[in-house]
Amino acid sequence: MKVVRKEEINKFLEREPVVGKKMLEPLRTLVLAKELPFGIVEDFEVKESEAEVHKHEGDLWLCLEGEVEFTCGGELVESWIRDGSNGNELGGKDIKNGQKVVLKSGDWLWIPPGEPHLHRAKLARMVVVKVPNWS
Repeated sequence: MKVVRKEEINKFLEREPVVGKKMLEPLRTLVLAKELPFGIVEDFEVKESEAEVHKHEGDLWLCLEGEVEFTCGGELVESWIRDGSNGNELGGKDIKNGQKVVLKSGDWLWIPPGEPHLHRAKLARMVVVKVPNWS
């Protein structure tokens, strides 16, 4: 069992954003240790983003604050296999023929396993839940 208190999350959400894309503490450490299947991602001034595909897990996104543009579906451009992923995680320079969708605070987005996606934002904070492929 893991309990993450609202007060812990609020401490990190109250901090000034830092340029780039990153997972915020205190959840980051727990996600990396595989103790939690979800984290909070912050995008600040992200104009370019690496596309990705997770073959065996989907991403469930909740926009907490800000606005973020996702590109989903289509095909990876100049794809590669991510190191240490046993071929289950792919990266790419971009997505060709994907569909764009903008999330605002309170919006949810489901990206099923195997679907290319990327996101860009001036400033957004989002929860991402990793959902294993149940099929």
